[in-house]
Amino acid sequence: MGMLPVIEAPDWYETIRMGDDITLIHEPWIKPFFRCNIWHVRGRDRDLLFDTGLGHFSLRSHAPLVSERKLTCVASHTHFDHIGCHHEFPDRCVHSAEAAILADPRNEWTVADRYANEEMFDRQPQGWDTASYRIPPAPANRLLEHGDVVDLGDRAFEVFHTPGHSPGGIALYEKKTGILLSGDIVYDGPLIDDVYHSDIDDYVGTLLAMRELNVSVVHGGHFPSFGKVRYRQLIDEYVAGKRKPGCHLQGG
Repeated sequence: MGMLPVIEAPDWYETIRMGDDITLIHEPWIKPFFRCNIWHVRGRDRDLLFDTGLGHFSLRSHAPLVSERKLTCVASHTHFDHIGCHHEFPDRCVHSAEAAILADPRNEWTVADRYANEEMFDRQPQGWDTASYRIPPAPANRLLEHGDVVDLGDRAFEVFHTPGHSPGGIALYEKKTGILLSGDIVYDGPLIDDVYHSDIDDYVGTLLAMRELNVSVVHGGHFPSFGKVRYRQLIDEYVAGKRKPGCHLQGG
């Protein structure tokens, strides 16, 4: 890994406008499996930031979009690749089931102990040292529950509690547009249900509860965005896989 070119902070983040005043910010030098999609939504009264990436380089300093206006920062869940820069934003939200982790994000609780190492990178970030990687504490000032609303003035995102990948996972749904910010409960790649505090039974229940949601576009926690047909395919494929003979699923 030491032979790879080293990437400095100004080149670490990439910003891609997606339409509907939604922008993807990501870290293109991280391999896709580990690369968190950071979603920025422009609102009339304030903006929304859904997840904040690895945290090795400052998001505030190197992605100008996130410091232009008042902003509500929401954690889809508290795995390391999604909350690394939460401490940079004073208005922080998380589901109550993972509030303790955001406030004290130890590596064994954020799965950094398993995944946060040189193997993540296509190009190494300047100054990276696996042994010293830590996420700063970022206690939330608002705890979210299922059915709560994140209000941007002219846009309202409903909170869906999505346990399975982790107990306090959430997705945000804008009913008037059908936009779903899904976090890590569903994206167009291998869905992960075997990390610290994952629960397969909860995962299946969450996906079945969300299957009929009238989505127009799904912006996931990883990999490219997709539409309604693919959304239902991904859900059906996962559920079918867990219901095959020999797969453990209580009550399934």
